[in-house]
Amino acid sequence: MDQPIGERIRDIRKENKMTLKEVAERTGFSISFLSQLERGKSNATLESLKKLSLALNVSPAIFFDEGNNTSSYDTSSETEKLNHHNIMYKSLHHSLKDYAFQPLLVNLKPGQNEGNAFTHNGQEFLFVLKGVLTVLLNNEKIELNEHESIMFDSNQTHYWYNYTDEEVVFLCVSHDFQ
Repeated sequence: MDQPIGERIRDIRKENKMTLKEVAERTGFSISFLSQLERGKSNATLESLKKLSLALNVSPAIFFDEGNNTSSYDTSSETEKLNHHNIMYKSLHHSLKDYAFQPLLVNLKPGQNEGNAFTHNGQEFLFVLKGVLTVLLNNEKIELNEHESIMFDSNQTHYWYNYTDEEVVFLCVSHDFQ
């Protein structure tokens, strides 16, 4: 059985010999939230996983299962998925170690319009496979239709939303500068 994300976070934190307080200071999250996350009592968003990966000095891909080698964008597969708040993330790194960028397949359910814009080091490339994706970039809303893309520096405040009543599927490729 796959290890839950909270357990992965706790194991990585302990491997790094970090306390909850130290992770809280690095992420801006409360100790209570981190404790609940590690015990599976709270859910993580992509934003929180990104902050945790930076604080723990690991790739965000560590939070995804590594057993699937399919190259299809079939979202029915049960491996390599993370489903939170009507957003499904699927890592496409296929267990490759020491990769230069992180490809994710992201599926936003209809009306998924929650989440806070954030920043991180690096760059992101988004390519819409299905639906209409709204990208918030430095407080500007940009609509991307099927087969449209955008690339930007991730130090700009950003997030993605689905304001439609149709599912949105897109590829997100990010590269973090360490």
